[in-house]
Amino acid sequence: MEKAAGSPAVGGSYPQKNAEILSSQYGINLFLAGLLLTFAWAVHAVGISKSHLLSYLITLMLIQLLWMLWYLCRSCTQRRLIRDKDTHAGARWLKCGITLFAVITLILDSFKIGYYIDFSNCLSPTEGIFPVTHAVHTILQVYFLWCHAKDVIQSFKTLERFGVIHSVFTNLLLWTNGVLTESKHQLNEHKERLITLGFGNITIVLDDHAPQCNCTTTTLCSIFSQGIYYLYPFNIEYHILASTMLYVLWKNIGRKVEHHQQNKTPFKFHGITVGMIFGLIVLTSTIAIVVVYLIQIGGSKIKSELALTMFYLHAIFVLALMCTAGIVALLIYRLEDRSLDNSKNPARKLDAELLVGTAAGSWLLSWGSILAIICAQAHPKYTWYNLPYSVLVIIEKYIQNLFIIESIHREQEKVNDDIKTLRIVTVSRGSTLSLTPLYKEIYNGRATHDTGEVPCLFKGSTCERENNDSGVAKEETSQDNSLVMHSASDFSFYSRNSVTNNKRRILKNIAAFLFLCNLSLWIPPAFGCRPEYDNGLEEIVFGFEPWIIVVNLAMPFSIFYRMHSAASLFEVNCKT
Repeated sequence: MEKAAGSPAVGGSYPQKNAEILSSQYGINLFLAGLLLTFAWAVHAVGISKSHLLSYLITLMLIQLLWMLWYLCRSCTQRRLIRDKDTHAGARWLKCGITLFAVITLILDSFKIGYYIDFSNCLSPTEGIFPVTHAVHTILQVYFLWCHAKDVIQSFKTLERFGVIHSVFTNLLLWTNGVLTESKHQLNEHKERLITLGFGNITIVLDDHAPQCNCTTTTLCSIFSQGIYYLYPFNIEYHILASTMLYVLWKNIGRKVEHHQQNKTPFKFHGITVGMIFGLIVLTSTIAIVVVYLIQIGGSKIKSELALTMFYLHAIFVLALMCTAGIVALLIYRLEDRSLDNSKNPARKLDAELLVGTAAGSWLLSWGSILAIICAQAHPKYTWYNLPYSVLVIIEKYIQNLFIIESIHREQEKVNDDIKTLRIVTVSRGSTLSLTPLYKEIYNGRATHDTGEVPCLFKGSTCERENNDSGVAKEETSQDNSLVMHSASDFSFYSRNSVTNNKRRILKNIAAFLFLCNLSLWIPPAFGCRPEYDNGLEEIVFGFEPWIIVVNLAMPFSIFYRMHSAASLFEVNCKT
């Protein structure tokens, strides 16, 4: 009877588990179909054109729009109901970041609309419909994530699983489309740069899918065509961030949330001046290096070699600083005795998995470069700088991942109850009660005994007795002063707090410095400064086409790693 009574409760989880498996398989098949269609368009497969790919993406976006509208309408009708929330998901700084990328994505869509209007005579109507649909999709999706990223869905769970996972893979396909388009643009400039470096024996036929007609307004066409590719990095980051936030929402469906108070951790500039200054120096110098690199590379062989050498030296210096900062932070953690938070947290788990998973892209490129340097028969001078650069990329990401993952899993420090407790001392020769200096007073060096005053707890007879007899009052004051001396435990609290604050200050500065460094290292590959393309050594060892395929597969993950690391380090800074 007990088994029969318990069987419904046990069996009740099976439908939801099946829904999770079915929805994930639906999403994977949706993604694979789109991925194959994208690949077919890229290689000019027979019967596949860009309009087919865009039609597929438009259909997916329209389905997601319908689901989001249904969810928003249902949420409005049930506004009075108390819903569970995952306080760790959808942080405000993450929402602000995705909003910034979304605004730039809307500018990109407007450029695409202008580009279509100028080439409307020879472009498919889908190329005009796509940016309009994408703009509407972006606006509604950002609003949806702002309002519902923290939701823990407990009703219509099966339907919602399919809706959310559809949204996840729709964004991944839009990300893939953006990556491919941006990569093709990089390849169109790549061959010319290699020729200037003297690698004329590398030949490959490149295409850019350019329209087969003239532009109606030459100046505007040039602005639109060039501007589109400078905005693509932001569009790519927008879609990958949206897919990760939606994935956390999908993982939270049907989850039982522990209701506990989460401490708010606002970002403060106080105490991180040193880290911010050094980080801003790195950021400014990186922007300058990227500008010079893009101007010099491809101009002549000497200019290209100088640009590559300049890039490698700067990157080696920055990576060495980041490694040192990460090691110092890990040493501080080793000196502390603080437990880790092992509670179930989908957002935190995803952050850790993304850090390690996307770092593999950079590691693949770095090991490829190391192998090429070892195996190449001829070594131009600038290629030797590639060796320490590649080694440092591997080490730096290894150290940084360890620092971030440990930081987001560490429990926040709590104030000791002994510090918060006010110890009441009973003074002899009466019932006079006095307080030892508060912890805050000890910390600020303003202990009451320094002023010769003893605070009274009650304003009754305890204080009136001091006014009755001055002689007795002096005697009692003398005894009070002797009894309210700082104990050894008070000084231990003070010294321990001082050491803890120093450690926190160092960790916050390291997190701020690494945050700005990761933003700095995101800029070069995102805006076309990619020595993996330009030094030419890897193409000779592995072959042009194989190495370009490796770079095009690994580079998007490397770019995303830097932005995701910056976001994670921002959270670490707030929690420290």
